Amino acid sequence: MADAEDRLTHFNEQGRAVMVDVSDKPVTARVAVAQGLVTMAPDTLQRIKAGSVAKGDVLAVAQVAGIQAAKRTSDWIPMCHPLPLTGVNLKFADNGADTLTITAEVKTTGKTGVEMEALTAVSAAALTVYDMCKALQKDMVIGPVKLLIKSGGKSGDYTYNAGEAE
Repeated sequence: MADAEDRLTHFNEQGRAVMVDVSDKPVTARVAVAQGLVTMAPDTLQRIKAGSVAKGDVLAVAQVAGIQAAKRTSDWIPMCHPLPLTGVNLKFADNGADTLTITAEVKTTGKTGVEMEALTAVSAAALTVYDMCKALQKDMVIGPVKLLIKSGGKSGDYTYNAGEAE
């Protein structure tokens, strides 16, 4: 049998799903940074950068979609607590060829972390890029999406290490 630290916390004594009770946890500053990639044809990426996609400014719309998604994560992910976010920022970069990198940083001061909010922000932004560009290219690839950094809370800090993930 697993010890108390190894037990999954999202199940009650009957084995049914619960939202974890964070009532007794201290309020701390929480930050999470997530990243996702969208790989596409170089021409599609050039059109995004030039602002010449027929549906409009892809990155501006993806930015707003990511922020909205972070704010609504608890509506998407059943066991997530609704959180008062204190900051959400998305950044876009490209490798000059065929990959758009989306990075989201989410902050709060609370009793639970914002990892899911950062991951949801990146995912929604990537899906928005796909939606706005699918008339140009249907075989874009989204992923991987990963947590890069997490700070605050009982479990401490985390930084993604590619060598550990493989």
